[in-house]
Amino acid sequence: MGRIRAAYWDPDGSRYGIPTYWWRGAPPGYATRRQLRAAGLRPAGQPVAAQVLWRGIGGTRAAYLYRLDLARPKRTATPAQMRAVRAALIARRTCPTCRDVRPYYIPRSLGECTDCAYGGTS
Repeated sequence: MGRIRAAYWDPDGSRYGIPTYWWRGAPPGYATRRQLRAAGLRPAGQPVAAQVLWRGIGGTRAAYLYRLDLARPKRTATPAQMRAVRAALIARRTCPTCRDVRPYYIPRSLGECTDCAYGGTS
């Protein structure tokens, strides 16, 4: 075990407070949020179970791990939630000046579509 790996090896949590492993050194049964999401799971309110530490740009980096056995399936959006998201996205594309729905999001810096902002024809 190299010096770098030894510095981040604390499986009982005596040095860092929670079990700590080096990069790619965590035992099976743990996953990061991204790994949970890729598997269709979510942490479901469980606390951080362990961490992975490694040297990165700017110092020591950390990734928090959650237990797979406590993870639950991701929740799916209801039809009403999906309608609300769709309406919000259409509102972002609707110009408040000319009321046209554009194929792009209205720039917040302009507050209106580029045709209205720069005097073009719509």
